[in-house]
Amino acid sequence: MTDSHQPEVIGERRQLINLAYRLLGSLAEAEDVVQESYARWYALSPAQREQVAAPGAWLTTVAGRICLDLLGSARARRERYVGEWIPEPIPGRSEWLDGRACVDPVDRVTLDESIGMAFLVVLDSMTPAERVAFVLHDVFRYSFAEVAEIVGRTPAACRQLASSARRRIDTSRGPSGAERAEVVRDFKRAWETKDIEALIGLLDPQATATADSGGIALAFRDPVHGDEQIARLWMEIATRGPAVTLLERTVNGQPGLVAQLGDTVVSVYAFDIADGRITHIWVIRNPEKLRPWTGEPTNPPGE
Repeated sequence: MTDSHQPEVIGERRQLINLAYRLLGSLAEAEDVVQESYARWYALSPAQREQVAAPGAWLTTVAGRICLDLLGSARARRERYVGEWIPEPIPGRSEWLDGRACVDPVDRVTLDESIGMAFLVVLDSMTPAERVAFVLHDVFRYSFAEVAEIVGRTPAACRQLASSARRRIDTSRGPSGAERAEVVRDFKRAWETKDIEALIGLLDPQATATADSGGIALAFRDPVHGDEQIARLWMEIATRGPAVTLLERTVNGQPGLVAQLGDTVVSVYAFDIADGRITHIWVIRNPEKLRPWTGEPTNPPGE
């Protein structure tokens, strides 16, 4: 028996990657979820597959439930994680396509405001059910009846979950991409020239810097708060650290920086900016989270 759903099923892959990445904050885990979702689809008999009226909805339900289970176990996994955990950064499409990396799977992740690092960090602070309900309804526009099927709660309960999550999201309009790029460019220039006063001027007085090394790479362990403290830390990095090349790059759809040591990407920097000043810097140094920037597979065999 031929599978009449095959073209539709294959066409759902991008949507599933987009959903799973936003739910988990990890491209590698998103790929695993999508692979498992397809494995479950093909584990059905041909007759069972023919009985599925909407394969896309079936796959989304399966992927959503897998993500919900993974988010439920994330607390225990985070307790074993060394230092702060930051969502995995993804490059812009141009960086991905003109670099050494192949186009799979990052080219399938749609870069919009729901992929920004600040947005993902807020999502990570939500309960698993809140996160799934909010992302499915507010980002992907699923009805609460459809969300309820995935979350395993009533539509009314899912509406409340999404509402609770929504209250944590900053809906104010942020600076334009050009304004963000200018601030990031000025930060790069001040860093390269070791101009501490310029750095302080670019940072909000209450700014925070957070690093994610996973215990694998050298990085500051605890978040650093305050413009002067961050500026002094960056001066120390510039003075004592290895001589890296800083490149302006798109990080999760917004202007950011990449540090290269030779031909190797060693750090990715994402920024949150308000009123012309940097309010948060996220530093990702865990090599396992930098694979999309280095050309290594996101889910290599054996892992």
